[in-house]
Amino acid sequence: MRPRHDLIRRLLPWAAPALAAWFVLHQAGTPDLQIAVYAGYFLVAVVVPGTLVLRACYGSRGNWPEDLGLGAALGLVLQLVGWALAAVTGSRLVLFVWLAAILVVFAAVPRLRRHWRIESPTPLPPAWSWGIAAVLLLVCVWAVAVFDANPLPPVTFSHHQDVYYHLGLIYEMTRSAPFHVPHVAEETLRYHYLSDADMAAASMITGISPVNVYLRLWLLPVVGVGVLVFAVLARTVSGRWWTGPVAAALGFAGQALTLRGPISPFNGGLPISLVSPSQTYVLPLVGLFTVIAVEALRGKSLRWTWAILPLLAVACAGAKSSALPPLFAGIGLAGLVLLLARRRMPWTAVGLLGVIGFGTVVGFGLFAGGGAGTLVLQPLALLRWMDPYEVTLGTADGITQGGFLPSGVANASAAGGWFVAWMVVWWFLMQAPRLLGLVVRRRRRDAEAGPDADVWLLGGMVFAGAAATWLFWHPAASQGYFFTGVMPIGAVLTVCVLATRAKRLKAVVAGAAAGAVWVVLMPQTREAATDTIGAWSWALAVPLLITAAVTAVVAAVTIAVWRARAVRALPAALIAAVVGASLGTGITDAFGRLNDAPPPVNENMAVTAAEMRAARWLDANAARDDLVATNVHCMPMNAKKLCNARAFWVAGLTGRRMLIESWGYSDLPVAAHGVNGLAYNFQPAPYPEVYELNQRAFQEGDAADVGRLRDEHGVRWLFADKRAGTVAPSLAGVATVRYTNGPVTIYELAAAR
Repeated sequence: MRPRHDLIRRLLPWAAPALAAWFVLHQAGTPDLQIAVYAGYFLVAVVVPGTLVLRACYGSRGNWPEDLGLGAALGLVLQLVGWALAAVTGSRLVLFVWLAAILVVFAAVPRLRRHWRIESPTPLPPAWSWGIAAVLLLVCVWAVAVFDANPLPPVTFSHHQDVYYHLGLIYEMTRSAPFHVPHVAEETLRYHYLSDADMAAASMITGISPVNVYLRLWLLPVVGVGVLVFAVLARTVSGRWWTGPVAAALGFAGQALTLRGPISPFNGGLPISLVSPSQTYVLPLVGLFTVIAVEALRGKSLRWTWAILPLLAVACAGAKSSALPPLFAGIGLAGLVLLLARRRMPWTAVGLLGVIGFGTVVGFGLFAGGGAGTLVLQPLALLRWMDPYEVTLGTADGITQGGFLPSGVANASAAGGWFVAWMVVWWFLMQAPRLLGLVVRRRRRDAEAGPDADVWLLGGMVFAGAAATWLFWHPAASQGYFFTGVMPIGAVLTVCVLATRAKRLKAVVAGAAAGAVWVVLMPQTREAATDTIGAWSWALAVPLLITAAVTAVVAAVTIAVWRARAVRALPAALIAAVVGASLGTGITDAFGRLNDAPPPVNENMAVTAAEMRAARWLDANAARDDLVATNVHCMPMNAKKLCNARAFWVAGLTGRRMLIESWGYSDLPVAAHGVNGLAYNFQPAPYPEVYELNQRAFQEGDAADVGRLRDEHGVRWLFADKRAGTVAPSLAGVATVRYTNGPVTIYELAAAR
C-alpha cells in the first residue's frame, strides 16, 4: 500500500491545475469531449514521444515532472518534423506514421525500452510540485480573461485582427507546401509560422476545428510546458529546488512595477498572449535550448543531443525570428568568459554557436525575407511607443523611421535630453524584476569552481534582448519582441541571484511580502496634468520617490532593531521585495480582470454572427484547396476613403485561400510603409489588376469578369458581403447561389467546360 500512497501523494498537486484548466475551458464554451480528446492527443503525440527521445539523447533529470516538461518542449519540435513531412509529401497520414513510429521504436527496441521509466530516481520535494501547481493555477486565472476577450464564433464581435490572421495561417498549414499568404493568394508566404503549424498538426491529428484549437485548447498546454521548462532552468542554474517555482511565477505571472497605473513601460506585461501565438510558442523551445546549453557549458557531454539541437534551432527561428539572436549573444558571451578564464578554446560554446548560426541561416531562408523585413537601426525608437514621449517630444516624429535618431530626440533641447535620459532610466527601473540580475552581483558558492558561465549566458541573453529593443525601429514596434522573449530568462537570473544571497529565509519572505503589500498601497503613476516634459517627468517620479522614502524608513527601522543581522539580510530582502512587487502586480491584475465587464463591441468594426455563420458554412462545404474571391478588404468594411486592409476574417473563418482579401501584412505594403504619408496597412492593394477585376466582378456581376476569375485565377467560390460594398443582383445569374445569411451571399462557380 505504501507505494500506492506515495504515488497518490506525488500526483495530488497536479490535480488542482488540471481541474482548473478543464473548468476554465468548459466555462469558455469548449465542448468537454474536445477537452478530453485534446488532452489525450497532447499526452500521446507530444509529451510521450518528446520525453522518450529526450531521455535517449540527453538523459533523465531523475524525476517525472521535469522530464515531462522538457520532453514536451522537445515533443513540439518532433511534431513539427512530422508536420513538415506531411506538408512536403501532401499526405496527412505521414504525420500519424511519424509519431506512431517513435512510440513503436521505443517499445520494440530493447535498448530503448528502458527510457519508458526512470532508472535512478531523484524525486523533487513535494513543495516543488505544489509551487509549480500554484503557478499553473495563476495561468488558468489569467486565461479566464483571455478567453472572455476572445469568444468562440459565431458571435457578433470585433476580434483583434491578428487572431483572424493566424487562423488563416493555421488553415494554410494544413495544406501542402509551398505555402501562400491565405489572404493574398498570389503571394508566397514568408513568415515565422511554426506556431501556426503546431496548431495545424494538432487539428489534423484530433479532428478538432482550428478555430477551437487556437482560441481555446492550444494555449494552456503550451504555457504550462513553458512554466515547467523555465522552472528546470532556474533549478539547474541555482542548484536550489525552490527557485524553480519562484522563477516560473516571476516569469509567467509577474509584471513590470507600474502596470496598475494608466502609464506603464513598453513590454510591461506578460511574455505570453493569445494574439501573438508565435511569442508564446517559442518560449518553451528557447528554454529547452538554454537548459541544454547551460549544462553543456558546465561540462555535461551532449552525446546524441547534438543531433537534435539543429532541429531545435530551426524550430526556434521558424517560431519567432527574434528568438535566436539573444541566445547567440548569451552563449557567445559565456564562451568568451570561458576562453579568458581557462585560456583555451571553449569548443562546446563554439559548437552551440554553430548550431544557432545554422538555425538562423536555414530559418531566414525558409521563413523570412521580403518586404516584411523592415527592422532597421534607430537607437531610442522604443520611446515612440511610450505615451510621455509621444505627447511631448515625439509629436512631430511621424510614422516613418526618419533619421538616425527619432526626430524628437535629435532636435531636443538640453531639458529634452534630460527628459529622454529619464524616460530610459524609468523604463529600466520599472523592468527591475527582469533586469535586476544584470546589475546585482551573484555571490559565488565555490570560489574554485571556475567562471559562472551559466550566469554570463543568461545575462548576455537579457542584455542583448533589452539592447536590441532599444536599438532598432519597426513600423509596428516588433523590436519589442527581442525583450519580450527574454523576460522569463531575466526572471530566472533575478531569482538565481536572490538564491545566492538568501541566507535567512525569514528576511526573504518578509521582503517579498512587503513588496506585494506595497503594490496595493503605493500611489499609482498618473497622467500628467499638461503635456510638457516637466509635468511628465514629475508624474513618473512621484511614485518612485515615495517608494524610495518608505523603503529607506523601513530599512532604517529594521537596522535599528536588528542591527548587524538586518544589515546582512537587507540586500536579499530588497531583491525579494522587487520579486514580491512584480508578482503582486501580476496577481492583482489577473484576479482584477475576473470582475471586468465583457469588452464592448465596436459595431463598426465587428464581424456579425451571421457573417461568421456564413464563413463557417463555407469551411464545411468547400474543398480544402478551393480558392475564394471576396469583396471584404477593410476594417471597417464600409471604409470610404482610406482602407485599413487588416480584415483577415474571411480567410480566417472560412479556412480557405482568398484571391485577394486583406493585404496589410503582406510584403509589398509593409515595404511601402510611409509612402504618400500612409502606414503599411493603409497602402493600396499590391496587385492592382487582380484587385480591380475582383471588385468589378462583385459590383457589376459581368459574366466575362466572373469567368476570368474562374478560368484565369482558379476561383471556385464568391463570398459577397453587402456591408463591404455593392453586390450586383446580376451576380446570381452568372454564379450559383449556395448560401445566404444576413448580408452574406455565397456563390459557387461552375467548373470551366
